[in-house]
Amino acid sequence: MKTNRGFTLIELLVAMSIVAIIGVIALSGLNTVINQQAIIEEKAERWREIQFAIRMITQDLSQIHPRPTREEMGQARRSSVQINPNQFYALEFSRGGWANPVSFPRGTVLRVAYDWEPEESTLVRYHWPVMDRTLQTLPIRNELLTGVENIEISLLDRANEWHYGEWPPPSLTGTVEGIVETPRAIRFRLTLDDYGDIWRTMESGG
Repeated sequence: MKTNRGFTLIELLVAMSIVAIIGVIALSGLNTVINQQAIIEEKAERWREIQFAIRMITQDLSQIHPRPTREEMGQARRSSVQINPNQFYALEFSRGGWANPVSFPRGTVLRVAYDWEPEESTLVRYHWPVMDRTLQTLPIRNELLTGVENIEISLLDRANEWHYGEWPPPSLTGTVEGIVETPRAIRFRLTLDDYGDIWRTMESGG
């Protein structure tokens, strides 16, 4: 009579080892897929942030308006466009096209500023609820983009000359024309810690 032979202890250990190895390989592969998916989602979210910032910058700069604004003390007028005014903001300007769908008692021109905060590596957008502000008028601050290592802004005048770090042009500084002078085009460069330089050159709305 033939009897059924069972597994020996060694055979069971070998089988369990094989199953364990297969499980480790499968788990490692699953972790790799999960990690890759997380990286993809993180990069996608980063690109959405960059695209939103670029879209906001483009919308603002393409609608530059020649309307100047009074300084906080009301004794002088601030130019419609200024680069690095008083070292407070990298760029400050008047922007048209401020939608008013519910007819609030305000105009459609908005005062906007962009600045780079190196300590936080952040590009910040400011805007004021009124054009001619006082010392009590505080700007509304929005952190637009993180991971910004530097920004560079240059403006093209009517003579097709680029100006870096100054506007109005020196020839118009202190004149009535300089107060309302707007550039033909603006070049905006962002240096990001992960994607390097991103350039945008656009015609201004002025």
